[in-house]
Amino acid sequence: MITDRKTWLLCIALSCLLAGIVLVQAQSSADRPAAAAQTAPPPPGTEPPASVTEEHRVTPQEARELFHSIDEILKFSSDDTGLPIKRKVKRKLISRDEVVAYLTKHMSEDEDAQRLRRSELVLKKFGLLPREFDLQKFLVALLREQVAGFYEPKSRTVNLLDWVDVEQQKPVLAHELTHALQDQSFGLEKWMKDQDITSKKDPTATDIEEDEISTARQAVVEGQAMVTLIDYTLAPMNKSLLNSPEVAEALKQGMLVGTADSIEFHNAPIFLKEALTFPYRYGLDFEAALLKQGKQKAFVDVFKDPPRSTRQIMEPETYLSGERIEPMKLPDFKTIFKNYERFDIGAMGEFDVAILVDQYAGVESSRRIYPHWRGGYYYAAKNKDNETAPLGLFYASRWSSAEWASEFAAIYAQSLPKRYRRVREAAVDGAKPLDLDKIERFSGTHTFLTEEGPIVIEVAGDTVLVTESLDPQVTDQLEATVFGAAGKQ
Repeated sequence: MITDRKTWLLCIALSCLLAGIVLVQAQSSADRPAAAAQTAPPPPGTEPPASVTEEHRVTPQEARELFHSIDEILKFSSDDTGLPIKRKVKRKLISRDEVVAYLTKHMSEDEDAQRLRRSELVLKKFGLLPREFDLQKFLVALLREQVAGFYEPKSRTVNLLDWVDVEQQKPVLAHELTHALQDQSFGLEKWMKDQDITSKKDPTATDIEEDEISTARQAVVEGQAMVTLIDYTLAPMNKSLLNSPEVAEALKQGMLVGTADSIEFHNAPIFLKEALTFPYRYGLDFEAALLKQGKQKAFVDVFKDPPRSTRQIMEPETYLSGERIEPMKLPDFKTIFKNYERFDIGAMGEFDVAILVDQYAGVESSRRIYPHWRGGYYYAAKNKDNETAPLGLFYASRWSSAEWASEFAAIYAQSLPKRYRRVREAAVDGAKPLDLDKIERFSGTHTFLTEEGPIVIEVAGDTVLVTESLDPQVTDQLEATVFGAAGKQ
């Protein structure tokens, strides 16, 4: 999955952003419950909590109080989720410098983080990151900005902050201690273990289908913790997520805005904002849908029968109904790309498509189109004989009907002038060139010439094929496979 190049550590980093939003929104709604539905998320520039603007230091007495509260909050989380307490949770008070050092060290060692950096060129090729964007610099800056208390599965320790007010840490503790309970019952590291499809010599259609499993499971983990955080915050009013859904809506909206001090996050590209907040926002909605069928379904059963794709997270009814989508057939990459070296491969899931459409056609178009996604994958490669050649890209997607395939292809075509400096359609005898500013439906095959080579977009029935910066003979073979002879399962 192209958005599955993020890590547990980045989710840890986001907890500080989450904490700020909760403190500004959820706690204020607790003071003014009647106004919760009308309260919009705080706009950029809103004064952050005092703990953000002042470098508070937790005193020894406050630290003892905070450590003591862990057992009480852990019991609340256990009661709220139905996940049993099997052992005492280790606890540690750490400084901002220790958190930054820990996250930075693990960011450099973590395999998923390295995969994210390797995929930077692919993200830029799709236009999901600006060409001049420095992803590594951004990740380091984000970690420094968003440092937070967190649960660390390897050491089974909840790490608390020595610079944040004790009362302000408690709602986030409800979130982090839910992770501790998940870990005690199901072993988070093993349950979250991601298969790296790029390391496989000959990936299959099944590998592509399973490429989103890690992201879907991350949404379960964070969605459950979000439920507990909200329930803990609303408990003094005898309310919960089930009877106060407006709090969750405000919280989700605020995540994409951030607090006043989250400058790096606020200025990040759409792709990164959406990808980093996906497990929290969509995971919360997913868990809320399951919660209507009971606590057992939402917390224990979903760990035993987890969702497999972002589609199931974004549309919980597809998970609940047991929907299975037939995997798309794959070309013989080894033969077709014999003059290329594979750079990356993966699923292009429903969430990836949603971000792509959002970026180039807006949120409303994205919400209207993405439910009609029925499969997709990409393959990126570099020319073996020309090290300076641009990255080559092949992308195939399947839709619920020919009409939706045509509409998606039109949006993809309209994105080209925003991604390349020079774009013109190759002349075809008797054919009128497409007007990319006005195109609404796309049909047939069209070739566009850019500074990085040809781009071919083709629609046939419910399937869209795209090649960028590839030799014409490679495109011809891919077309024959996707639209003609049966591919490899």
